[in-house]
Amino acid sequence: MSTARTRLTPKVAIVGAGPAGLRAAQELAPAVSGEVLVLDREQQAGGIPRHCDHPGFGIRDLHRFHSGPNYARHMVDSAERAGAVIRTGSMVTGWSSDGGLEVTTPEGLLEVHAEAIVLATGARERPRTARMVPGDRPDGVYTTGQLQNLVHLHHQKVGGKAVIVGSELVSWSAVLTLRDAGCDTVLMTSEHPKVEAYALFSVPGRLGLRVPVRTRSKITRIIGKPRVEAVEIEDLGTGRRDAVPCDTVVFTGDWIPDNELFRAAGLELDPGTLGPVVDTELRTDRPGVFAAGNVLHPVDTADIAALDGEQVAASVLDHLRGERRPSEKSIRIIADEPLRWISPAVRRVGDRRPARNRLLAWVDEYIAFPRVVATQNGQVVAEKRLAWPAAPGRVFRIPADLLDAARPGEGDVHISLRR
Repeated sequence: MSTARTRLTPKVAIVGAGPAGLRAAQELAPAVSGEVLVLDREQQAGGIPRHCDHPGFGIRDLHRFHSGPNYARHMVDSAERAGAVIRTGSMVTGWSSDGGLEVTTPEGLLEVHAEAIVLATGARERPRTARMVPGDRPDGVYTTGQLQNLVHLHHQKVGGKAVIVGSELVSWSAVLTLRDAGCDTVLMTSEHPKVEAYALFSVPGRLGLRVPVRTRSKITRIIGKPRVEAVEIEDLGTGRRDAVPCDTVVFTGDWIPDNELFRAAGLELDPGTLGPVVDTELRTDRPGVFAAGNVLHPVDTADIAALDGEQVAASVLDHLRGERRPSEKSIRIIADEPLRWISPAVRRVGDRRPARNRLLAWVDEYIAFPRVVATQNGQVVAEKRLAWPAAPGRVFRIPADLLDAARPGEGDVHISLRR
């Protein structure tokens, strides 16, 4: 016997009340004739920024500094003032046979049918189990998200001495959270030869917060029962191992998109990002279904995700009006080594440029001032020396103008880096 579902028919449904989803709602709500409904599984809207209690949010989209919670409140308030309806505690579990969203809420089951759907489900860090770090299974092992939720939302204490795995931007966010909880960071580790985070963050972190960083190193074992007592760390250059006493371990970075809804819908996934394949208008390969934010490029800053929300809103409006239908003339964009992935992966004739006119990519090798080369059919169609480095552990931004010389129908465009 099937369970009855309440049917909702908003004009637009947005899954995810983080920066991308909320910015899309803010732009769409005043511009469409029907309801813009935002669904989020958490009990409070705002996404990850709401439990990142430190400054650094809103630089590119709001042009001013906010703390994470203030930024989250601003985004929620802006969306609601614009007229969007936000339903928290609403878990989107799958798709109905006719393309609606199946939603579980405390009040019962919903089936949401909308003329356009934006999936802005974000990304998450891989936990210890997914990274296959051996050793004991004690208490005191977290991801950054778990740590921040515990400290900033539930006001719980953690240990006194922590080792952080990773040195990305989020890793320094973990340092600040640990400090708020009265826990010292005794060591930060990175498998890369250089710290992943921008020097603007890592240099003050190492000097001001006095956090030592070991590059070219990795944790090979966690020791302790019932709580962490130490970690074993290997120097990747020499193979030497030593134990570092600690009672807390935080695994940071190593992101994976929350792609379950895309997989359930049978949408094409990018083998590099593991998120959906989209064009520069942020359309997926199913008409009327769009994607935005860190589900596409795991992971970039909250303000970049919000600008994705602005970009996708314009595309949704075109779809609702029946304007600017996607051209069949397109170019597939392929990331070649040392690039791991590039987003968006499709450019169509007549489409808008990507947000901020940038392609976003991830690299596996540090290059100080890389030369970006675009080739098609084995021929170089464009190249450009950039004034910023390509560095593992953070998004690398490529001017989208490099695609201007490529021709639809003449093969994929491959993007690579050279010294």
